[in-house]
Amino acid sequence: MTDQFQHPDYYLLDELLSDEHKMIRDATREWVKRSVSPIIEDFAQRAAFPQHLVKEMGEVGLFGPYVPEEYGGAGLDHISYGLMMQEVERGDSGIRSTCSVQSSLVMFPIYAYGSEEQKQKFLPKLATGEYLGSFGLTEPNFGSNPGGMTTSFVEDGDDIILNGAKMWISNSPFCDIAVVWAKNEAGRIKGVIVERGMEGFTTPETHNKWSLRASATGELVFDNVRVPKSNILPGRDGLGAPLSCLDSARFGIAWGALGAAMDCYDTALRYSKERVQFGKPIAAFQLQQKKLAEMITEITKAQLLTWRLGHLKNEGRATSAQISMAKRNNVEIALKIAREARQMLGGMGITGDFSIMRHMMNLESVVTYEGTHDIHLLITGLDITGENAFV
Repeated sequence: MTDQFQHPDYYLLDELLSDEHKMIRDATREWVKRSVSPIIEDFAQRAAFPQHLVKEMGEVGLFGPYVPEEYGGAGLDHISYGLMMQEVERGDSGIRSTCSVQSSLVMFPIYAYGSEEQKQKFLPKLATGEYLGSFGLTEPNFGSNPGGMTTSFVEDGDDIILNGAKMWISNSPFCDIAVVWAKNEAGRIKGVIVERGMEGFTTPETHNKWSLRASATGELVFDNVRVPKSNILPGRDGLGAPLSCLDSARFGIAWGALGAAMDCYDTALRYSKERVQFGKPIAAFQLQQKKLAEMITEITKAQLLTWRLGHLKNEGRATSAQISMAKRNNVEIALKIAREARQMLGGMGITGDFSIMRHMMNLESVVTYEGTHDIHLLITGLDITGENAFV
């Protein structure tokens, strides 16, 4: 179907954006309408990753847009990045996942904690999409408790020998490099850049997903992988290093989930005006108006939340807890809106003729990854009470 999406802006929030912000958002929207919307249902139905889009995403500047130009980025602010993720996830959460991983979980740690040599070697190729990256933190037995990871390495001359496994890794089956977090012999967590082709490094794909079907998910397996010490990120170690990357990714998700919510609302609103029952459009019935009114209310609140968070992030004042709140809230409202919108479309809502069911299934992953719904609740609880409920 033709992508007829129109941007909901009930509180005239476009007036709070700069001309550059709106230009970047609109350009990303046009790319989504041109390159993503016409193909995404087919790829999702086939559970296939549209790998040809990677180079396109690089060409339109979706990878590492806040990375300085000298390393291949565009040097944009965080609101620009957020708006880009909003538009991409409006197209599909899986495609936005590819962007988030590349930008926030691969390019960000190399830029923030990498050596100059690492930045020059990897960032420009990641920015253009010549390289696709993945991020290895979650393990089979350690998800919400990443500090318990067992992936580790020992030193051997100028190299390290890496052993272990990571799972639920976006981009892994096709990645050229992986930023992997592992413990050294002293038990300290370090970031290591593992490159495709290193002996003992494999990336088996995860199949049979009902969610993020157009995104490539897999494992990272390390069987005595020899990695040069020059591939260790020197700028920061400890658990705070990967968690800072997750802050950047969660910020993008807060914007992205809002995009999915907008798409479901826009689809349901348009359908309700066209679908006639009992002699009038279903938009004329009270219960349908209630659903739509609640959707646009939650979208408007989430727009204000992300806009303010974007300004705080630009100023270097956004806290991890504030980012957690936005991620949790916006994914929750997106899921609720997707479910309500699906009901409004009746039986048509479960078909691939509309985007809603795909968004609903995708959001079931988004509500879990980058910190589960419950973990983000506890992060807010810890922040406001000072009491740690994790242990």
